[in-house]
Amino acid sequence: MSDEKTLYILDTNILLHEPFAFLSFQEHDVVVPMTVLEELDSIKDRRKDVSRDARVAIRALEDTLVDASPEEILVGVPLPNSTEHNASGCLSIFNDYTLAQSEAKLSFNENDNRIITTALHLQKHKAPRKVVLVTKDINMRLKAKGAGLAHVEDYRTDQLIDDIQFLTKGYHKFEGDFWQQIQECESETEGRNTTHYVDKNLLPNAFINEYLLDEGEHFAGKVTGWDDEKLSILDLSRERLMAKNAWGIQPKNVYQGMALDALLDPNIDLVILTGPAGCGKTLLALASALEQVIERGFYEKVIVTRSTPEIAESIGFLPGTEEEKMAPWLAAITDSLEVLHKQDESMTGSMNYIMEKAKIQFKSVNFMRGRSIQNTFVILDECQNLTASQLKTIITRCGEGTKLVCSGNLAQIDSNYLTALTSGLTYIVERFKNFPGSTTINLNGVVRSRLASFAEENL
Repeated sequence: MSDEKTLYILDTNILLHEPFAFLSFQEHDVVVPMTVLEELDSIKDRRKDVSRDARVAIRALEDTLVDASPEEILVGVPLPNSTEHNASGCLSIFNDYTLAQSEAKLSFNENDNRIITTALHLQKHKAPRKVVLVTKDINMRLKAKGAGLAHVEDYRTDQLIDDIQFLTKGYHKFEGDFWQQIQECESETEGRNTTHYVDKNLLPNAFINEYLLDEGEHFAGKVTGWDDEKLSILDLSRERLMAKNAWGIQPKNVYQGMALDALLDPNIDLVILTGPAGCGKTLLALASALEQVIERGFYEKVIVTRSTPEIAESIGFLPGTEEEKMAPWLAAITDSLEVLHKQDESMTGSMNYIMEKAKIQFKSVNFMRGRSIQNTFVILDECQNLTASQLKTIITRCGEGTKLVCSGNLAQIDSNYLTALTSGLTYIVERFKNFPGSTTINLNGVVRSRLASFAEENL
């Protein structure tokens, strides 16, 4: 091992967050303490969603070390140099149980402290090499620094932005009047649609399907393409956006108008809705689903699914079928169905009829793996609690003629392993912003009630 290589010690939560993380350190060396393997072993049999990630991590480590002798595993086994990960460092297992308790600056009874002690031992004996402890546990990072570890880092390969305020909103708002800023414009009309071609410098960092608004509240458009000189903008007009209608629901603000435009567009395969509680994400998605399944016949059925951190361990204890087990977690959907049919003479009768007519199915995220979903409108609610790899698993299930709506509120993350920056929702917003078949809308503004609006702003 050369002195230029950094030595990275991985905490258990890194391998749970991304089972193949040890391949992401390129030419540097990776150490996995024995305590981490023990923690993975204890997690792999639990009835939790992370148990699958623990098993995948164990298998990946075993595949790398399968032909190595015990001596080679202690010294370091070359990591597979795959084109995807480009790894050329070494992987080794460190037996932290061989360390004397007198060497430990922290209590030796806790697993976190054992891993920190391993890092301190290697920092002392591998000097002047840089030794870094990598963990997603903020408190563990603080403890490690307090114990004298020079370098402690978060694992951020899945983090595409540095600050959540830079997250793409899906629209750009021009100051003042849009047309006052246009020097030169060519327009082309085909049927009801008018496309404007303006100077690319007006919005140099535009992305496909980005909506454009102005403060004058007259103009609304959508970016449909560009070249080195020109930007093509489809003129939507505010009036047409605000006149959108799905299952009797009309937008209450221009953000909902943009969301409905994307939800009702058959050319858009993925719609990502972000925003605070009460901004209408679930209601708009469900209204659009019913409109396109029952009225327009674009899709054959509706599948509604969502993630909750405790779902895997507690769903089995509830009575009934999968749909009945899921009911407590999908109350938001049934609440929205009630809103859509509260004017009916028999609301319960209408809801039952609609659920049968639209073939609405409630599914657990855990049972979405391995399926191929065709000609379906899929609503994935509360997806701020999913990791990037979990979302990839679900998105790759979508076959021909399927539309997926991912919605979530980054202020309401329940997972211990995720932050707003590392949430799968943030990841797909950034990854899909230049994909022609997707649209992101940040529903800016609470429309639930003045009480909800005040709470969102002041609590």
